Amino acid sequence: MTQSIIDPDLAPLFERSGLAPLLIRGRRLLPIVQGGMGVGVSAQRLAGGVAALGGVGTLSSVDLRRHHPDLMDRTEGCSAGPAAKALIDEVNLTALEREVQGARERSGGRGLVALNVMRAVSEYAPSVKRALEAGIEAVVVGAGLPLDLPELAAEHPEAALIPILSDARGVQLIVRKWERKQRLPDAIVIEHPRLAGGHLGAAKVADLNDPRFDFERVIPECLTYFEKAGIAGQIPLIAAGGVRSFEDIQRLQALGAAGVQLGTPFAVTTECDADLAFKRVLAEARDEDLVEFTSVAGLPARAVATPWLRNYLRAVPKLQAVAHAKNRCTKAFDCLAQCGLRDGFKDWGQFCIDNQLAAALRGDRAKGLFFRGAGALPFGAEIRSVRELMQRLLGAPLLPQTA
Repeated sequence: MTQSIIDPDLAPLFERSGLAPLLIRGRRLLPIVQGGMGVGVSAQRLAGGVAALGGVGTLSSVDLRRHHPDLMDRTEGCSAGPAAKALIDEVNLTALEREVQGARERSGGRGLVALNVMRAVSEYAPSVKRALEAGIEAVVVGAGLPLDLPELAAEHPEAALIPILSDARGVQLIVRKWERKQRLPDAIVIEHPRLAGGHLGAAKVADLNDPRFDFERVIPECLTYFEKAGIAGQIPLIAAGGVRSFEDIQRLQALGAAGVQLGTPFAVTTECDADLAFKRVLAEARDEDLVEFTSVAGLPARAVATPWLRNYLRAVPKLQAVAHAKNRCTKAFDCLAQCGLRDGFKDWGQFCIDNQLAAALRGDRAKGLFFRGAGALPFGAEIRSVRELMQRLLGAPLLPQTA
């Protein structure tokens, strides 16, 4: 039985829009997914606010202690070493549990509260397990193939499992591997590397424009595969990257997508958990202000060309020339399983991503790394509420901002 859990004030607008709902595990949702954004950008205020309206609100798992002063106090002064790592990891899991519970309370039982976990982080498995124990309703995994996600969630069959992929080949691989474990993805996010923000699903920067990632190609290829595999209609596809308008959602649903995922438009809402200065950096940036580069995870990334990023990119040749493995890392906690700076991979990024993302969370342009997707934002440089954004995405006319 399908349960409709859309905000009653938004429901009439949605019905008039002509858009199809997103159906996940018996829930009838708005076809709008808020992407997970770390460090701390999408925490309980944003995720809970999106879910309360009937969409999918997504927490990002990484370093959530930064929203809890008491937990930051417990880890103050921690440096390298097994004891420090164990403490910081456990504190972050405590923060994750609090954020899951807080987002669910804020949702009021509507929508769907999800957790985004990067497969590439060292504490991936503990984060998935703790979130499921805390009552998370969906687990979304990118930055690697989550081949083991069905096993990690085996004791929580009610939770939706959603991988993020970028091409039809990856979709086929995941479906085939998961089918052997008697589990299908509850949805799949198809993320376009040329349009999305943050870490991108391509092997290198030069691949970002490869036509195999185009929605016009990937979505029909996936649907054809589902038909041949006898699972047509069982796995909703969610298109992510560059989605900015009602017309974008219409176009992508016409291609066969069940819903869309947006990150940056939600990052500039009043409910976003980052500092106001962070939101202004993203809201004021244009496509010509964005730059692609190789991140510490060895993946392409897209971000605003702030003073820190420009200075870093100028220094890359020198930094790579002296790259070497470090015996000690001051970020001895839930970080990447492999890191260009720590592990001495000279062709990968040579900076501490946690330092730079934490600075961005505070709105520090001089030190921060501000991930951003391509495309003009629905309200330009204005910062508006999640409700206003949802209304605009469902086809409501653009109204002047109220004081």
